[in-house]
Amino acid sequence: MSLQSTAQSPWQQSPWQTGAILVARLIFAGVFAMAAAFKFAGMAETAGYIAAAGFPFPLFLAWCAAALEVLLVIAFLTGAFFTPAALVAAAYVIFLGFSFHGPGRWAGNQAEFGFFVDHFTFLAGLFFAAVHGPGGVLSLNRGWPGRA
Repeated sequence: MSLQSTAQSPWQQSPWQTGAILVARLIFAGVFAMAAAFKFAGMAETAGYIAAAGFPFPLFLAWCAAALEVLLVIAFLTGAFFTPAALVAAAYVIFLGFSFHGPGRWAGNQAEFGFFVDHFTFLAGLFFAAVHGPGGVLSLNRGWPGRA
């Protein structure tokens, strides 16, 4: 029994693997696009939510979050800087989970625990994406050497 990996390179993917990667990239982009759209549609409300969590400069942070989300959408749709973008998105998602749905909020609303856990499932997908890259189809493949 060989210990060599049987994984195919991103350039030798089966059609279903290529399709799955493209769908995953669209899902990541869609989630961050919706988040950015909600922020742009109600920046004052987003700032209020940030202020309620205890952060300073809430309007500035709301604009920064919206800008980050737009950049993540671009990275996920194009495949450019995909691995760094997936890692930044992972850090952002965990920050959001702890900041806005963390243990201090569970006593007041048990649904917050579910929201918190959901961030970890998203984190797992982002880590998987960061490791495996954007695939070889419809991807600019710009970014870290040897990995997009």
